[in-house]
This record gives sequence, structure tokens and C-alpha cells, in this order.
Amino acid sequence: MNAEIIAVGSELLLGQITNSNARFLSSHLAELGINVYYHTVVGDNAGRLEDVIQIAEERADLIIFTGGLGPTKDDLTKETIARHLGTTLEMNEEALTSIVAFFERAGRVMTENNKKQALVLKGSEVLANHHGMAPGMLYKTEERAYILLPGPPKEMEPMFQFEAKPKLARLLNQADVILSHVLRFYGIGEAELEDRLQDLLDRQTNPTIAPLASDGEVMLRLTAKTNSEEQAWELINEAKTEILDRVGQYLYGYDNDSLASKTIELLKEQSKTISAAESLTAGLFQSELAAVAGASAVLTGGVIAYNEEMKIAQLGIAPELLKEYGVVSEETAIVMAEAVRRKFGTDIAVGLTGAAGPDGHGDQPAGTVWIGIATEDGTMAYRLQLSGMRNTNRLRAVKLALSYIIRTLTEGNARKI
Repeated sequence: MNAEIIAVGSELLLGQITNSNARFLSSHLAELGINVYYHTVVGDNAGRLEDVIQIAEERADLIIFTGGLGPTKDDLTKETIARHLGTTLEMNEEALTSIVAFFERAGRVMTENNKKQALVLKGSEVLANHHGMAPGMLYKTEERAYILLPGPPKEMEPMFQFEAKPKLARLLNQADVILSHVLRFYGIGEAELEDRLQDLLDRQTNPTIAPLASDGEVMLRLTAKTNSEEQAWELINEAKTEILDRVGQYLYGYDNDSLASKTIELLKEQSKTISAAESLTAGLFQSELAAVAGASAVLTGGVIAYNEEMKIAQLGIAPELLKEYGVVSEETAIVMAEAVRRKFGTDIAVGLTGAAGPDGHGDQPAGTVWIGIATEDGTMAYRLQLSGMRNTNRLRAVKLALSYIIRTLTEGNARKI
């Protein structure tokens, strides 16, 4: 089966958002053995959308649409497809009930145009939307299949994974069980990871091994196709063991883990608390932790000491130390971590200081970051030399700090990345 992915939305053509949906879909379709030869992006225009549908039908057995299922006038995907296929739209009562319930939970008045989202192609298999309002659809003709998915990734990804993908597998008469397991790594680049595993990637069959990279992290998605879940896990665990023998020191979690959620998990398991003193990250470290449900059980608080005066006033750092060593230094990172640990009485604390860029700080070049991690066993400091844009450096500093904390909690002292 050959597929084409059509993303609908003028905001994509204007560069206002990134088409991350196409990457997600392509990787999952590859697991099913479905070839994706074309990605198409078209604006919110019925005529142009019909043009690209006609072109796609000449070269694809499966056409997947993302976007254009909302309540406004420029959401015209299903109307255009219905007209093109010579079918009609009908109200799906289950979807309508779900939409009404959504507005009731939110305490908002539901406008009449929101009912439009519950319209589906007559004769289609409805794909439930458990993370939003507009349902998706799978519509089949003798020649090909059409899948309509919502545009927001938080709705589209779970809908495809749990609603559309199993239906596609059955359509292809594939094995009943398709199981994926994600290994998450930090501190190793995508190129180096692939180099260390190249022979495994070259000979992969079942399970497949798909490298993915995002925001400095590297992931490997292992996908097994078998007749039972037990057999699928056997295949995945066999491959995982061989992978971790080579690069296991960089593994921090699995599946839906993030560096922040793994940090929270380990702190809870060990009944430990954490605090932070932040300079260049200005609260970003604490924000990453606070985004994880249940963070309040371990995150006590912190100090944003962005300038020298606040480092002195809020953390009690001696002016002489800052004058001798500089704000961006190993010594400052250490005393920041130790001071905030004392101030909040936590088991572990982090101090972040650096020159995010584009300019340096004193004699320290842009991208220089020092991370101090204080525990009851002592304090370690780590120097980073980052080369990205300002806010990229700030986010990388946070993620590196989290990775050092994970290693401190699991190994006693973090190894230098």
C-alpha cells in the first residue's frame, strides 16, 4: 500500500505552525509497511484541496488528511471530500454527545457551529476523539482508503495510534498485535547513537527499530508485529537487551517518560525533595518540573537570582566570591546550589548560572553554563559549552541539569556528559 499525507491549513503555508503531524504519521505508517511517497500541504481553499485530492488519487492507495475538521467556515476538509466522493455528511450522535459534555465540563456555552464538528462522512468508520471534539473518519472505496484526522497533534497522535492504526492493520490483513516500546536517551547525539547501533539497524526485521530525535533527546521506537502480546514483548526485550548493552549508560526512561517526569518519579521513590537557584534559566527549571502532575510532592521551591544583587540578597553569596570568580563560574554554581538547599531544607538542590547568549559574560563566552548539584554527600559542578541560540541554550541547560540529577539519584554521582 502506498500513502500520501495531505495537511490542510493556511497557517502551515504561512509558517505559523510546523507540520509535525506528517513526521509522526510517516514513522507509524512505515511500521505497518505502508510506503509514504508524498507529503502535501494545502491551504483552506476547497478548490485547491480538491485539486490535490485528484493528484493524490493517481498515486496513492491510502490518503490521510490532517486538519480542517473544526467548527469554523474555513474548516472545509470533510465537506470537500464528501462532495468529491459523491457522498454526504451525517450527524454522529455519539460525537455530538461528547462535544456537548465537553462544553458542560468547561462551564462554557456551546455555539451552534460546534455541532458541525460531529458531522461525519456517511458510510465511514468513526474514529473517536478522546482528547478533543472533532471525530476522525476512515472511509473506504473499492480503489482506496481515506482517513480524516484532526490537526492538533495532541488530538491527532492518540487518534491515529489507538483508533486508525489498528483498523489499517486489519485492512492489510496483518498480525493482530502491533506493539511499540520507546527507549529514551539523553547525552548522546542521534548520529553517534545510530553509529553504535548501525549493524542492528541494517539487519532489523521484527521488531523494527526507528531512531527519532527531538529537542536534544534521542529515542528508539521498537515495534513488533506478532499474533500475541507476550510474543511481541519477547521480541522487543531481546532487541532492547542488545541495544542497552551498547548505549545503556545514556538511557533515562521509556515510552511517555520525560526528563522532568523521570526526575519527579525518582525523587518520589526515594522520598527526597528538590529546590533550585536559577540565574540564566530564570525559573525554567522549576517550570519544567511543575509541568508534571504531582510535582508538589517533591518540588519545595526556589530562587530566581538573575543579577548579582539578588544572588547576594536572596542566597547570601559573598560579594567577594562573585568578584573573584565571576558570576559564570564553577564556584558560583556550587554556592548557589548549596545556599538554596540550606534555604529550603531540601535533599537535593541545583544551581544554574551561565551566559545564554548572544553575548558573553565577562571573560566567559556565550553558551558557557555551570550547573551545581548539592546533596548531603557533597556538591558537584559541571561545565557546559553550548552553541545554540539564546533560548535553545537555556532549555538545553535545564535538560542537562535534569539528566545530571537523574544520574545522581540513580548512581550516586552524575557522570560528565
